[in-house]
Amino acid sequence: GAEAFEPLQMGPLMIITPLPFLGGTFYSTSVRPPIWQTIALFNPVVYLISGFRWSFFEIADVSHNISIGMTLLFLAACLATVWWMFRTGYKLKK
Repeated sequence: GAEAFEPLQMGPLMIITPLPFLGGTFYSTSVRPPIWQTIALFNPVVYLISGFRWSFFEIADVSHNISIGMTLLFLAACLATVWWMFRTGYKLKK
């Protein structure tokens, strides 16, 4: 039933949803205190938003080259995880 889907919602709700809000979607990350600027660099969404901001306005929180590189790195990590899950059959019922 519907109860089986409730645990699946916890990941997106607690992890994925806050990332854009903490990644500078509505404001530049440069308005934060220095420690939070450093912490924000661990958020992959920062690089996506910075890249979009640079493509429209040529203003970015992070260099556009770094944004492209980190986006490709994160994409590679996600693809490697999906590949591993398919290869090993992770959490598949037999």
